[in-house]
Amino acid sequence: MEISPSTKRVIGIGETVLDILFKNNQPQKAVPGGSTFNSIVSLGRAGVPCAIVTETGSDHVGDMICGFLKENGVSDEFVCRHAGTKSHITLAFLNEHNDAQYTFYKDHATALLDERLPKIQSNDVVLFGSFFAINPVIRPTVGKLLREAKQAGAWLYYDINFRKSHIPDIPDVIGNIEENMGLANLVRGSKEDFEYLYGLSDEDAIYAKVKPYCDTFILTDGARLIRVYTPAGCETYPVEKIETVSTVGAGDNFNAGYIYAMLQGATNQAERIAMAQRWSQDVCRQIGNNISDALVQQIRKNY
Repeated sequence: MEISPSTKRVIGIGETVLDILFKNNQPQKAVPGGSTFNSIVSLGRAGVPCAIVTETGSDHVGDMICGFLKENGVSDEFVCRHAGTKSHITLAFLNEHNDAQYTFYKDHATALLDERLPKIQSNDVVLFGSFFAINPVIRPTVGKLLREAKQAGAWLYYDINFRKSHIPDIPDVIGNIEENMGLANLVRGSKEDFEYLYGLSDEDAIYAKVKPYCDTFILTDGARLIRVYTPAGCETYPVEKIETVSTVGAGDNFNAGYIYAMLQGATNQAERIAMAQRWSQDVCRQIGNNISDALVQQIRKNY
């Protein structure tokens, strides 16, 4: 399998948790997770050189998380382990449509990153998003790293992924969100994100809000049309209807598939969106956060 020789690696910047998935109020599976974490692990499984900047506890769960990264070809060099602290836990309750409702057990105020940060180069891809990318507690470190990445000429993908539970934090983080959009080469967001952040639901109005910061934008809306905005206009792509087992990790693997297609030389949005949907759908057909062994084998055979 060939990865673009001009790209050194994909670097993720995001939170890490242990996801415990429930169906009918019964636990089904426990897997390391986190939005950017899920994307990076799937890329690692596909053979892409990857690392993640994150933090976790010094407990058994933290050991599981670091072991899981290594098992899937992802460097844990930049995982900050906090001595004497517990790792974050997320409970994901799947409803009758296999969509997840989340309960989070984590304290964003205690987040900490040490000095083990990557030296990002011009041929790196940086994927970042969720509250980790805007958390005021670690923003001085994360913001500096993102600005350095942009200055170095890296390619930045920002997934907003804003949770309803953080609506009270909007006054404190909206500036960080807008700075992130301005640093990114591509922004992805859901209609739900922009309803929470700006009270917007019209697609073109949402792009008008994003465009001054970043003119390449992917707008998703669950099982409805995907819209890709560029300076050349807007292209729409239908979402294939499939039988889902779990939608946990669907958006994260959409991001990973898009980046993978780009690394493989796909130059048009249709090819990239097709790969993004393929990875997303694969994850939806199983209980887990990452692409399946079957898809990994297909990828390695075809590339």
